Amino acid sequence: MKRGFILVWIVVVVIVYAVIASGAEYVGSDACFRCHPAEYNDFRVSGHPYKLSRAEDAMKRPLPLPKGYSWSDISYVIGGAYKKARYMDRKGYIITAAKDGSDLKTQYNLETGTWSYYHKGEKKPYTCGKCHTTGYKNEGHQDNLEGIKGTWAFPGVQCEACHGPGGDHVSSGDKSKIKVDTSSALCGRCHIRGAKDKIPAKGGFIRHHEQYNELLASPHKPLNCVSCHNPHKKAPFSIKKDCSFCHRAQTAAFNGSIMQQVGVRCIDCHMPRATKSAVKKGKFEGDIRTHIFRINIDPKANMFYTETINGKKKTFAKNFVTLDFACLSCHKNRDMAWAASKAKGIHSYGK
Repeated sequence: MKRGFILVWIVVVVIVYAVIASGAEYVGSDACFRCHPAEYNDFRVSGHPYKLSRAEDAMKRPLPLPKGYSWSDISYVIGGAYKKARYMDRKGYIITAAKDGSDLKTQYNLETGTWSYYHKGEKKPYTCGKCHTTGYKNEGHQDNLEGIKGTWAFPGVQCEACHGPGGDHVSSGDKSKIKVDTSSALCGRCHIRGAKDKIPAKGGFIRHHEQYNELLASPHKPLNCVSCHNPHKKAPFSIKKDCSFCHRAQTAAFNGSIMQQVGVRCIDCHMPRATKSAVKKGKFEGDIRTHIFRINIDPKANMFYTETINGKKKTFAKNFVTLDFACLSCHKNRDMAWAASKAKGIHSYGK
């Protein structure tokens, strides 16, 4: 009997090993911790793993629910780490109205504690799995929920969303069995909306987290995202090299200037919050920094333009930031003419 048990155990181990070693299996981010604890710990507090969470996991975080809903009504939560949270019902549709179908703001904005409309009153299926999950496939409905389009191995952007299935790598420890892609195009698979040569905009701001579109329109197009960012870390703490590493002449001119003395940083002007993900903080201030970098100091310049596509007017941003975002988000009592008069020589202003 003991011998039979041992044989069964050996067979089970062989089968499990064969499945994992096939390289076709996703094993989950927790499997990465044993060899990569630092990267794993950084990743766990970034926004990526929380792009989509099961209700039973999301309910452990301090998130309120839309009025009239309880956690028993929720299947998944979209986001809910830093910017905003949206909620999916038990059929997999994104909640856009009250339970009785009446008017209700259903997007929770974490930075302000406010609620916003999201596709007000629409029957909104969840079609975002390609970028919000790991091991996504177009076919089927996750958990057999009709409102969800596609299936996935794990919710959220886990390690294997970028590195590929890790079964073979985990079982063998072979570095060649895992993908390490440092190109900006990898990030651009998700940080993009529409065509990569256009920057979507709406309501006077660039839309969402589409930094890839912006990067390709900027002077930093030759760089990769990881040239500046550690992709495992939370965005504010991810900078590996700041502007001074490359822009030494500008840094020398800026050091000791009035702007530098009062705490202004390069990113405050060249990467203003011209993008809106959840809320706008002011007339010229959203909640995401742009990656366009280039500033147009013509006071008459317009950062946005419209095109008619398939009979509908669409708004896009150009390949520069205007002075209203670069200057007037701080100097709220000034105008574009004043900003233009100060723009030339601003790096060494007051020295």
